[in-house]
Amino acid sequence: MASKNVSFDSIPSGILKPGQYIEYNLKLAKRSLPAVARSILLIGQMTEDGTATPELPVRIYSDLEAGVYFGQGSVAHRMAIAALTANKYAELTVIAPEDGQGAVAATGKVVLAGTATSPGLITLAVGDETLELAVASGDTAAEAAAALVALLADSPDLPLGAAVNGAEVDFTAKVKGTLGNTIPLSAESTVPGITATLTPLANGLVDPSIEASLTAVRGKRYHFIVSCVNSDTALGKLSDHLNLMSGPIEKKPGFGIAARIGAIADELDFSADLNKPRLHLPYLRGALNLSWEVAAAEAAVWASEPDPARPLNGLPLAGIAAPAIADRLSREEQEDCLKGGLTPLEVNVSEEVCIVRAISNYNKNGDGIKDLVILDVTKLTTMDYVREATVARIALRFPRQKLSAGKKKSVRTELLDVLEQCEALELIENVAANKDALIVEPDEQNAGQLNATIPTDVIEGLHVFAGRMDLL
Repeated sequence: MASKNVSFDSIPSGILKPGQYIEYNLKLAKRSLPAVARSILLIGQMTEDGTATPELPVRIYSDLEAGVYFGQGSVAHRMAIAALTANKYAELTVIAPEDGQGAVAATGKVVLAGTATSPGLITLAVGDETLELAVASGDTAAEAAAALVALLADSPDLPLGAAVNGAEVDFTAKVKGTLGNTIPLSAESTVPGITATLTPLANGLVDPSIEASLTAVRGKRYHFIVSCVNSDTALGKLSDHLNLMSGPIEKKPGFGIAARIGAIADELDFSADLNKPRLHLPYLRGALNLSWEVAAAEAAVWASEPDPARPLNGLPLAGIAAPAIADRLSREEQEDCLKGGLTPLEVNVSEEVCIVRAISNYNKNGDGIKDLVILDVTKLTTMDYVREATVARIALRFPRQKLSAGKKKSVRTELLDVLEQCEALELIENVAANKDALIVEPDEQNAGQLNATIPTDVIEGLHVFAGRMDLL
């Protein structure tokens, strides 16, 4: 009688020639859990100088490569710089959307006037980068303007270009759309006899749609997707993409990241209206860096943490400049952010910008009632990992199997083993207490389908310690 427990993949049945035939079965060799590798997709605009093809993802290994592919000083280039500064080992892919139809680049200017009566400096700040121009006694405003444009040309990674027009320096954002309007720009003259009057960047129109970029990457999983466009429309499309990819069919879960830097009342309203579980909105009021740089740095730091359940509290965003003291969030403002779906960023004693507590944008249920069931992003990332481990184990152990009563028991045994290993890694807890809720049974309506309920008690992060000191 043929064995019920031994089957072969390579040895045919009914062999008549005498001999010894042994095949290798590797399905039982791996009992460990999957390794954690976290990839990042940056969606950022490119310049006309870039060599990349729009809507085509490119794996990036250095900021120099990003500059070649997407143009120096482009949004995509600066996002790559921020990500690799925060985590030089980040697994980084960049995709550039097509410019919006009729898009216009933001423009601004600084007008110099007078003649230097003694030496001094003209200082131009672009985001968190500062350029200083030494002016000699007797230099005219027009000469200083020409020298300032030459100084800017020596900094090709800046997000704007410049041209001289007499004593006026005209600035143009390197990419088209409203993103250029948000580039922080300031100018100051300490040159006796020369004044500097700044007109900030403005009038950029029509941002790109990220929809085509998201469609282009549907075949691959990215753990973090950072969008340079962070309007409610763009983030809604990003959320829809993530919900689809994170679902039970695609099984390619991830988080979308977009930084917010405006007034806290406006940003809390924006967050409340958005209310998406797969979005993460770091908030840095008065940021000197561009918002998409902050988001790229946040993604890179998050990707550096291999444990999906470990809180990100206190992790610094290397390369992100600390905002002015007046712009830093108070204790009460940070609490409001955490209740309203924004992840507050603060400045530590070393003047580093740090994550206070990484949370999901989801903050209320469909009835508008406050809901913090998935407050921390680690809730979803841990469940994502447990699902990945479960799927990998079942796929490895039971390819081309028949659905017998014995197989049902074997599946349950393997699922319990995965849960116990996850518990040993402190990803979940109470596996023994919850094992009766681990149910594996055939579907009553679809022959050949095995259904399971998998109890997953995700371990909470240690966020708050409270104690009372009694004076004795």
